[in-house]
Amino acid sequence: MKQSLLIRLSPWLFTVGLFVVWEAAVYILKIPVFFLPPPTAIAQAFVDYSGPIIRNSWITLETTMIGFGLAVGFGMLLGLLVGWSRAIYAGLYPLMIGFNAIPKVAVVPILVLWFGIGFIPAVLTAFLISFFPIVVNVATGLATIEPELEDVLKALGASKLDIMRKVGIPRTLPYFFGSLKIAITLAFVGSVISESVASNYGIGNLMLQAQAQFQVPLIFAGLVVLAIEGIAMYAAMAFLEKRMTGWAQRSGFGQN
Repeated sequence: MKQSLLIRLSPWLFTVGLFVVWEAAVYILKIPVFFLPPPTAIAQAFVDYSGPIIRNSWITLETTMIGFGLAVGFGMLLGLLVGWSRAIYAGLYPLMIGFNAIPKVAVVPILVLWFGIGFIPAVLTAFLISFFPIVVNVATGLATIEPELEDVLKALGASKLDIMRKVGIPRTLPYFFGSLKIAITLAFVGSVISESVASNYGIGNLMLQAQAQFQVPLIFAGLVVLAIEGIAMYAAMAFLEKRMTGWAQRSGFGQN
């Protein structure tokens, strides 16, 4: 019981410990605020700029979730398509790898040229940077179906579609929900990249303005906001994964 309580409290204890050590190191080493602000200065920035921080954090969260939602839908469908046939897998997979290797910050100017500065490029950047893990994991889940199992099902009269619906998709779910935890964090990266380059709103733009005015505590406040939003969304995806694919997890995993 005590160990279970310690495990639950450990994230908070480590976080508080990090901030305490950070504060003490800045004070003892006399590090200038413009180089590394202490947590107290960052907290003061939250108070002084609470309005802009809240407003822009909601904008970043909105664009991220829309882009992530598009990535989930498109990634699931494309993953099923890629995993459906070895020929499609061989044809599309190299193209997807090549596209994923392109730095998305290099794509933002093209999106701005097509859609202008603002909301749409941020959503599309979040989408482009987060759909690849979903596609790969869904396709991998389908690819792990044993050939012997497929042969048995075909011998029993099951069609390719039947195998996909009754075996392939359920088998893919653990891979799919696991990929969501990766994709949601990447979606935040995409949104902030676009907001920093081609938007007048969002945490990325707020941090860019703070950088221009040498408001370093506000920059770190923006980083803290992104960390909080990322952790919250990751936790939501982990909860969804546990609820939907608990049957696929090993008994006793993570238990002591």
